[in-house]
Amino acid sequence: MKNRKLLTTAWLLATAATVWAQGPNNSGTYYQAAEGKKGAALKTAMSSIVYNRTERSYAQLWTDFQQTDVRADGKVWDMYSGISNFTFGTDQDKGSGNKEGQFYNREHSFPNSWFGKNVPPMYTDLHHMYPTDKLVNNKRSNYPFGETNGENYKSANAFSKLGKCTVSGYTGTVFEPNDEYKGDFARTYFYMVTCYEEKLPDWYTSNADAKPTLDGKTYPGLSDWQLKMLMRWAKDDPVSQKEIDRNNAVYSIQKNRNPFIDYPGLEDYIWGDKQNKAFSYDNYVTSIQNVLASGVKDGKRSDTRIYGTNGQLRRNYQRGVNIVKQKNKRTRKVVKK
Repeated sequence: MKNRKLLTTAWLLATAATVWAQGPNNSGTYYQAAEGKKGAALKTAMSSIVYNRTERSYAQLWTDFQQTDVRADGKVWDMYSGISNFTFGTDQDKGSGNKEGQFYNREHSFPNSWFGKNVPPMYTDLHHMYPTDKLVNNKRSNYPFGETNGENYKSANAFSKLGKCTVSGYTGTVFEPNDEYKGDFARTYFYMVTCYEEKLPDWYTSNADAKPTLDGKTYPGLSDWQLKMLMRWAKDDPVSQKEIDRNNAVYSIQKNRNPFIDYPGLEDYIWGDKQNKAFSYDNYVTSIQNVLASGVKDGKRSDTRIYGTNGQLRRNYQRGVNIVKQKNKRTRKVVKK
């Protein structure tokens, strides 16, 4: 048993040392201009890289979703409702939407009122546009993301909630997505405040609804309470295959990428405890704990995420947690008792 543990540890260390050649997820030299940058400078470099894209029309989003947000069963992948079962092309935004599971529409997860409503290119940027249940979306309105007891509204099975914020630093009304997708939305917001960093001060000044989420500056860009919460969400809900597939699909359509999906933990290099470490686009190592230091104890490995040479998650070991692959390729966490 001792030799087996040593062999396992050696394999983990060898795999953890694996690096990406020419960028992850077949991104080639796309991120090369960010090489060697740190902290705020890294954020600005990423902004310059990802800002350029092919702009979509609002009408084109309906068909774009058929590439970006399709479940394994061919239905619409809705991240606001846990009961919806929409078919592409027939349950689009029509009618009043007074029942959950009745219609779906085009959701600006980063509300369009925060940047002046119908303003290009943000208005149709697929990286923050998602097909969502119309009723739940209407309940969300343009409230910030947050955590709440849901005293104002709960979708079916309390999948999403609306109510007073319970996160320290803000007491207003917030919308809380399901735990399963909190990391997805965190990385969406990291993208938005990075891609459009030069616009953030104007959004903050011109749109009062944006103030709970933004800080009025290009850096950090997010308010203190919001940034801390989203950083936690990103760690608790790591990058999934769903996000990788969606990022690649969006790139095929509008020709830009979300770096926070391609480089898991990139937020730590921009806002977190790795701000003094230089970014390397083709020699990037995720922020995993040292396996030897943490050890393998009582059959449980410490929080360790290992990626292959193609940038895809190969192993995800978390203390007290098993990672189970579902049919829809989404990673589900099952806590050990």
